[in-house]
Formats: sequence, structure tokens, C-alpha cells
Amino acid sequence: MGSLAGYRIKRGLWWVCLFFCLLSWVILLTFGSTWLYRLDVHLLGILTDVPMSVARLMRNYHQMLSYVMFPWVQHLQMSDFPSSYAGAQHFADVKQLVLVNNLVLVVTTPLSVYFLRQLRRQKLLWQLMRPVTVMAVIPFGLLLLLLANFQTFFTDFHQVLFRNQDWLFDPVTDPIINVLPETFFMHCFILAIILFEGCLLVAWLIGRRALNQLK
Repeated sequence: MGSLAGYRIKRGLWWVCLFFCLLSWVILLTFGSTWLYRLDVHLLGILTDVPMSVARLMRNYHQMLSYVMFPWVQHLQMSDFPSSYAGAQHFADVKQLVLVNNLVLVVTTPLSVYFLRQLRRQKLLWQLMRPVTVMAVIPFGLLLLLLANFQTFFTDFHQVLFRNQDWLFDPVTDPIINVLPETFFMHCFILAIILFEGCLLVAWLIGRRALNQLK
């Protein structure tokens, strides 16, 4: 009985590892999807009231992303957008969260690859089906919340992740907020959900195929 409970706990930890592996990759890919911002620049008319070319804006956006995503970039320096102390502190807080995400990715990716290889070797890939189905419920719940009232969702999201109010940018002292509308962030969340659900669908199909091969 004890050995069975231990096996279930161990197997559960492997599924948790796989979940965080997928989540960390999705977060990284979403942050790196500069094409989405470029698309929104046109779709949302971001530069309507900002006298700047798309190319120059994208240069500033890449500078911001480089600071947030790369640990060796220690200072936030955007060519055309100064930052207040509070604004710079918020970007530093985001950078710390991204670095934690990257650490999770580095740790869980090789473990998840090992786990999946073990499942394949033991002809147990069909076991993917139930866990990924459970995992798929979470993003759908988030999607419903953000579509119902994104402003409330966005506010609650920041209050959970950040212990200060530095994320409330003043357009005068932190003009970068003028080119980062809330709708863009909503599109980022939707993209992340699509990527996550897509990964789970692939995993479910792999499990389904493995199950059919056993019949």
C-alpha cells in the first residue's frame, strides 16, 4: 500500500514537472513573439498619436525586451522612452520573474524529456491523455476570465505577482506606456493560451496514437 502511494506521488511530481516545463516554454515564446507587437502596432494604431516610425518603435521595444529577457543586460536603456524610478523598478521586477521562469525551464526541460522517454520506452505514452486533459482546463478558465473583463483580470494579475504599485505607469514620466496598450497584453495572454493548448493537443494526440497501437 505504501509503495503504491509512493509511486503515485512520484508519478504526480513528474506530471507537475511536465506542466511547468510547458508553461515556462510558453511564457518564453510569448515574450519573444515580437511579431505580435509589430502586428498590433498596425491593428491598434499604436503610433497614431506618437510621432515615430515603426522601425524606431520596434528598436525601442527590442531594447526593452533585451533588458527583461537577458540576464547579461543589466541596465534598461530605451532610445526614445525615459523611465522614472518606479517604472525602472517595475521592469526590474519583471526581469526577475522572467529569470525565474528561465530557471524553471532549464531545470524542468531535461527532466521532462527524460520522463517522456521513459514513457515511450515502457509503452506508456497513452498515459499522457488524462493529465493533459486536466491541464487543458486551467487555460480555458483563464480565457473566460480575461474575456469577461480584461481590465479586472489584468489588475488582479499584477496585484498577485507584484507587491507594489510600480506597474501603474504615469504617461508623463513613463511614456513607454503610451505604446503598450492593455489590448496588446490581452493578445499576449491569448497567444500564450493558444500555445499552451496547442502543446497539450499534440501531447494528447501522441497519447491517443500510442493507445491505438496497443489495440
